[in-house]
Amino acid sequence: KPSEKETLTSRLIDRPLRPLFPEGFYNEVQVIIHVLSVDPEIDPDVVAMIASSAALSVSGIPFDGPIGAARVAYIDGQYVLSPTAAQLKTSEMDLVVAGTEAAVLMVESEAKQLSEEIMLGGVVFGHEQMQVAINAIHALVEEAGKPEWDWQPAAKNEPLIAAVTALANDGLKAAYEIRQKQERTTKVKEVYAAVKQGLATQAAERNEEAPNDVEVENIMFDLEAALVRGQILNGEPRIDGRDTRTVRPISIRLGVLPRTHGSALFTRGETQALVVATLGTKQDEQIIDSVMGEYRDRFMLHYNMPPFATGEAGRFGSPKRREIGHGRLAKRALVATLPKHEDFQYTIRVVSEITESNGSSSMASVCGGSLAMMDAGVPVQDHVAGVAMGLIKEGGKFAVLTDILGDEDHLGDMDFKVAGTQNGITALQMDIKIQGITKEIMQVALAQAREGRLHILGKMNEALTGSRTELSSFAPRMLTMKINPDKIRDVIGKGGATIRALTEETGCHIDISDEGDVTISSADLEQAKEAERRIAELTAVVEVGQVYEGTVQRLLDFGGIVQILPGRDGLLHISEIANYRIANINDVLSVGQKVKVKVIEADDRGRLRLSAKALGGLEGLEGSVPQTETPADGE
Repeated sequence: KPSEKETLTSRLIDRPLRPLFPEGFYNEVQVIIHVLSVDPEIDPDVVAMIASSAALSVSGIPFDGPIGAARVAYIDGQYVLSPTAAQLKTSEMDLVVAGTEAAVLMVESEAKQLSEEIMLGGVVFGHEQMQVAINAIHALVEEAGKPEWDWQPAAKNEPLIAAVTALANDGLKAAYEIRQKQERTTKVKEVYAAVKQGLATQAAERNEEAPNDVEVENIMFDLEAALVRGQILNGEPRIDGRDTRTVRPISIRLGVLPRTHGSALFTRGETQALVVATLGTKQDEQIIDSVMGEYRDRFMLHYNMPPFATGEAGRFGSPKRREIGHGRLAKRALVATLPKHEDFQYTIRVVSEITESNGSSSMASVCGGSLAMMDAGVPVQDHVAGVAMGLIKEGGKFAVLTDILGDEDHLGDMDFKVAGTQNGITALQMDIKIQGITKEIMQVALAQAREGRLHILGKMNEALTGSRTELSSFAPRMLTMKINPDKIRDVIGKGGATIRALTEETGCHIDISDEGDVTISSADLEQAKEAERRIAELTAVVEVGQVYEGTVQRLLDFGGIVQILPGRDGLLHISEIANYRIANINDVLSVGQKVKVKVIEADDRGRLRLSAKALGGLEGLEGSVPQTETPADGE
């Protein structure tokens, strides 16, 4: 089974290539990429995109390529081509763009709240730089390309198109006047069935076979697209009655699941996401072993869309490629606003369950994820909202659509998702199905997306202005402390005995880094504080002049051994117990007795001398001493 990284890379390669196969080309095409060698500083995904383009271009199959691809960073106000892993750590942008000589086809990016102008500049810069790869592929095709296939698309069946149009036109117009998705879908299915039945009847009257269902359905789809697209370009209302700039009605409910750490129910039109945020400890971090090396991830986002969300029955199992891709997009959108690890050391898992979907469920997951984390008390910087944009373009006319429906996605020319805060963009994903999308169109789309995003952010702020000041009572409590790295062995103990006893007795999880950073987590705050106190004792540095309450461990003829801290004993000499002579140590000390002592000396070997006399003697000692004893000072 491919890893998540391999699945995401495959989607990244597929998205700009798929639109370049001609309509009517139904031959199965499989592209397999083997990664044979990797520079840990350069992700091989862009190289794989270019290699796939080259392989298809030299194959001779019908393919309107080649494409090029580029990764762009934004560091110190400058665009950087093919940044290294080290450079990406300081970059404000990680953007991958792919396209042909003439047009951009795909963008996948995350950013640290950048403006629309900077993001668009990165797209344009990447498209300019990828021309080198495109030219190199052209040169390769001239030298090593196979002969082009003699392939022609099947001739259009004009009589069948006319017959389908006559039977379907009125029914489809009536169906697309219905604003509710389920009712509209039901009506469209009825029209499809009626058209097929009508064609079968006509064929029977002519003693002919009924037309192929797939061919009829393709014609019907084209009729639907022409109908919807024409209405929008003519300024008529969209499928659900909105204009091109209006966002669907939004409903937000917080804390809908009482036992979770944080939850939000985000509804936009007929798309709804139930999103849950859960806080964990360092032990809950995801360990990922990739071709680039092993690393840990403290923020996870999982997206699930069961078949019932679209009124269908289907397979329900492990996440499919679409779900993995949508989850990664939502994660990209939210990660820019997360608190620094040193300020909030919890592991965070966000799960988005799509309960109904009619377009833009990934952006609903972004909004719901931001709200759920705030409801859980995660100190995120700001709300993040996402909106999906669409495009209808015919010749010189075009219309950009805000908050597209599922049908508008299928029938349109562009799927353009933008997420961000009030301050700027945090994620941008663009898939274009046609060539000829200009910079001006992208500028309009970005400006309109900002307008929609700010509207949604306003609704989110009405529901919750900022993160909860307290964590859920069900979330683990986490305390952090710093100890001397040399003292780590004292906390661990021989064979791990000390830390094992500590975790068992307090019920806490304890993590210690090599640098001495200690993280204590527990569902019970008091138990966490107890573990913190005991670790502080284990690692405390004994100082001369300090007063400690210790426990007598054993008695000697000349005094007692007193434990003042775990693992730290000192000698309380008989002459340092009181201001007078004590004949028998057993008269004043017993094993297990609590005594208050002062450290009066520590030698080079770390041995301690203690004194109770310096504090006025042992408490309660007066009156218990026989009168015949003479003061020690009178010797």
